[in-house]
Amino acid sequence: MAKRRISNQKVSQIAQERISRLTALSVDALKSGRKDRAVRYVEIALAICRKSKTKMPGQFRYCKKCRIPLVPGINLQIRLNNDVMTHTCTECGHIKRIPYRKEKRI
Repeated sequence: MAKRRISNQKVSQIAQERISRLTALSVDALKSGRKDRAVRYVEIALAICRKSKTKMPGQFRYCKKCRIPLVPGINLQIRLNNDVMTHTCTECGHIKRIPYRKEKRI
């Protein structure tokens, strides 16, 4: 008997569903104080991303160093400087700088 092959589109759809569920669980675990569990959920989601060649959701932020989900007010500090928005993880101190432009008045 020949095995049925799942199409790449179906694989990516299943992967996106599981990744979105895991990211939601990681934020809930972080808010309830289970940091170890939150990190594990992010690691599993990243493994699914690598295996299925899909991307993490754009609205989900996590620390690239310690893999903890970043939630403003809990473990994320956001500062606006001249032309740079700075995200600082309060768990490990990792800094991510994102450039932005202010609107110019004429």
